[in-house]
Amino acid sequence: MDGTLIPADLRWLRRAIAKTYDLEQGAVTFPAKKVHGYTDESIVVDAALASGVPADVAEDGISRFHDVMAGVMDEGRDELRRVQPPYPGAAESIVGVRRQGFTQTVLTGNIRVAAEVKLRTLGLDAGLDLDIGGYGSDDRDRFRLPDVIAGRFARAFGSPLRPDKVVVIGDAPNDIACARHAGFWAAVVTHRASRDELAACHPDVILDRLDPSEVVAAVTSLARHGGGAPAG
Repeated sequence: MDGTLIPADLRWLRRAIAKTYDLEQGAVTFPAKKVHGYTDESIVVDAALASGVPADVAEDGISRFHDVMAGVMDEGRDELRRVQPPYPGAAESIVGVRRQGFTQTVLTGNIRVAAEVKLRTLGLDAGLDLDIGGYGSDDRDRFRLPDVIAGRFARAFGSPLRPDKVVVIGDAPNDIACARHAGFWAAVVTHRASRDELAACHPDVILDRLDPSEVVAAVTSLARHGGGAPAG
């Protein structure tokens, strides 16, 4: 979601971590790795540790973090609209894929309340079934979120989710790894990582931008026909 549909911005996590652990915002240190493509809870614990918070306190703070993050996001709605508008083509791509008859949701490291505020505030929720999504509040391990989605899909639609009909659109190497772990197709957009960096992870499709026609073509080709444009 962040980095795919909207630019990534750590200000919300920074504020929530600072409030959760009674730190100055400037004292919050994010780990050099394990941020992009990881879940909020794992980022929060790692950032707390990197910021000098004892391990037991860092872990205990997670229960508070959820409520704090909800407040941070609610208070930041106007700022969110100003500083984190959707990438060009994001809303149009969602609409275009929906018109082809596909069910869409999100697989995101954001806890659910943060994801919903971002998507709804920025007008990206139309066409997404958020009730069947997988969120960082469901499991700290991103690789378990496809199972969460599969379970919710089966309960909602009365039939199992077929991995070979699922296309994940992401932007980070960990998005590709998560899709592969679940047996899903992987398409990525070069919003944050370079084409070469993403190609090294062997996605099925690499997009240079969210051009709605290209997104629809990629999803349709992979989900319905099992093949897409070369990733190179």
